[in-house]
Amino acid sequence: MKLFLIFFHFSPIFVFIFKQSYQNMKHFLFSLLFLSVVSLNAQQKSVPVTGQPVATPVQAQPVMKKDPAVQKAVSEAVAEVAVARSNAKMSFESLSVDYGTIEYGSEPLRVVKFTNTGTEPLVITNARGSCGCTVPTWDKNPIAPGQSSTMEVRYDTNRPGPINKSITITTNEGPDNHILQVIGTVLPKKEDKAVPAAEPNIIKGN
Repeated sequence: MKLFLIFFHFSPIFVFIFKQSYQNMKHFLFSLLFLSVVSLNAQQKSVPVTGQPVATPVQAQPVMKKDPAVQKAVSEAVAEVAVARSNAKMSFESLSVDYGTIEYGSEPLRVVKFTNTGTEPLVITNARGSCGCTVPTWDKNPIAPGQSSTMEVRYDTNRPGPINKSITITTNEGPDNHILQVIGTVLPKKEDKAVPAAEPNIIKGN
């Protein structure tokens, strides 16, 4: 009987403790359910129905068009820088190839003389005219220090008018080129003179 009275006396306390524990448990379960729902929604946004990850779109980069003129200039610059420097030195008697005033179709050949005044062999790696009407040719063998050599220049003398061309020469001296100026004048082609027709030979009778 005493136990029953004690329990009855303290029953409100037991009920309060139970209710508090029940409320805390409800809050805990509700929080856990909320976090589960949020996590599930996040996964559904990042993963398609098939289960494959969504690929992030990559913005296409604009394609830069290559300018042939720029590429050629860069290639020539790289080629010139790549030329090994040496102590060779190409010295010309004259940097001008003067044809003077010549007749149409005259001899196209002119010879340019030069000397290697350096202390190492000289090698001409390239020589090119400013147009196809001016063509240089040269010795491909190394030129020893102190030795001289020549370069042949041919201009198309079937082109009447002023001559104003150039020849660019590249050697193993380094990236600096030598420039020859080709000048002169080609006279117009002479017209063939017409041969006069012979007069008829009339024989008069008596």
